Amino acid sequence: MTDNDICILSTAYWPPVQWFTKIVSHRQVLIEQFETFPKQSYRNRCALYGPNCVQTLQVPILKGDTHNPMTRDIRISYNTPWQKNHFYTIRSLYKSSPFFDYYADDILPFYERRFDFLLDYNRAILEVCLKWLKMPDNTLLTTDYVRTPYCADYRNTIHPKTSHQAPDEHFVAQPYTQVFDERFGFIPNLSIIDLVMNCGPEAKDVLKECCV
Repeated sequence: MTDNDICILSTAYWPPVQWFTKIVSHRQVLIEQFETFPKQSYRNRCALYGPNCVQTLQVPILKGDTHNPMTRDIRISYNTPWQKNHFYTIRSLYKSSPFFDYYADDILPFYERRFDFLLDYNRAILEVCLKWLKMPDNTLLTTDYVRTPYCADYRNTIHPKTSHQAPDEHFVAQPYTQVFDERFGFIPNLSIIDLVMNCGPEAKDVLKECCV
């Protein structure tokens, strides 16, 4: 296999556009589950376009008994009403977007049903996203911690913090109309929610245009 055949990603909560370009451009995608879970990443957060610029939603997680838990063992906390708050925020930000009414029914169940594990939650979200994009599921969970030279590794470089990001010569963000772009202009690499709510069936074409 070569870099064009396979890549490895972290799990992600409503992943960003860059993350999905790897699904588009690779034959096989591995999703890491045996890493030590890092904080402040897309694994349990997503970035949306809000009235005051970028707005972040974060899934709270439980503190485990182990000092360095693996991603596969991370459990979701329901000590606060975050599900209600997340759906309210998504609806508030995108209710005026062209395709919110079309996709809202697919989003709501993720804020009514409880998932024990973050990995399972994100996998279920991914299934819905792939359905929206009319793409086959070319992802597999890792069977151990991957240390291989034959795959492109994006586990820790697709990151919400600029200081953690690495140059990606295979990704160039392509602008599309966003709900609040008259205020702040185009904001690249937001959650797939932002792309799909604004572009609908054309979202897949935008992803392809981002791949270089």
